[in-house]
Amino acid sequence: MPDSARYTYDAAPAISVGRRDQQEDAVAIDFADGADLGFIVLADGMGGHLAGDIASKIVVTEIFSELKMLADGPDDMESNIGKILHRAVIEANKSVGHVAEHQPQMHGMGSTLVAPVVFGNRLYWISIGDSPLYLFRGSRLFRLNEEHSLASRLEKLVATGEMAPEEAEQHPDRSCLTSVLIGAAIPEIDCRDTPIELRDNDILIAASDGLQFIGEQEIARVVFESRDQPSADIGSKLLQSVVELDDPEQDNVSLCVLKVSDRGAGFGTACQKESFLNGENSALRRQER
Repeated sequence: MPDSARYTYDAAPAISVGRRDQQEDAVAIDFADGADLGFIVLADGMGGHLAGDIASKIVVTEIFSELKMLADGPDDMESNIGKILHRAVIEANKSVGHVAEHQPQMHGMGSTLVAPVVFGNRLYWISIGDSPLYLFRGSRLFRLNEEHSLASRLEKLVATGEMAPEEAEQHPDRSCLTSVLIGAAIPEIDCRDTPIELRDNDILIAASDGLQFIGEQEIARVVFESRDQPSADIGSKLLQSVVELDDPEQDNVSLCVLKVSDRGAGFGTACQKESFLNGENSALRRQER
């Protein structure tokens, strides 16, 4: 296991209902003052109205509780992080299925998940669905996790010449997810159980796909221009950019911005954050693909 340098974290969530009638995203974070461990759990519910709201809450509560329970033993937790994350996902998936089975009005509900975990300067994650995990380093934005959607599969076909770009763009099912937590078997799980090394001034963004309405180029621009500001300000500016887009189809948006700093770099003290919100390449692009 790599040596652990003492790093500090500045983490802040931001959430917006967008143009939807109800918020179906949920996010929980835990980065305690002075701790060498922290995590984000974010879920984007689906199933309409109450069902999506409930699904995302179930997923976030289950995953967050499991990680929190094990956080007192960070060495053992890191050594078994892949198994721990998989087990937590399986239990969360079972819970979603159980509620849907016993409450007919919840039938068909489900949720995506993105859950990055940081030990010192070492990053791991698990994700299902299309909720992105971004790393901003230097002046570039990288998507770290896989996207489990038909759109992603179509883009691969375009890249290999097996499909014309116009055909992929106009495919009627391109927005469909290929993996989600609904209580059934999970077709695709992206679990990074070997660490990516974070560096001083790296900025992580875990988000629901509602943030992607503004596009990755705009996300990178906003983060670059506000990179020296606290995480809460970066998150606010990203939401502001979404609002200014004024898209009538704007989905719910939830995100958490995490700034990572070497303690000797004078970035500031670690930020105590523990909250639950529901309402308002190769190694570095799989890492620098």
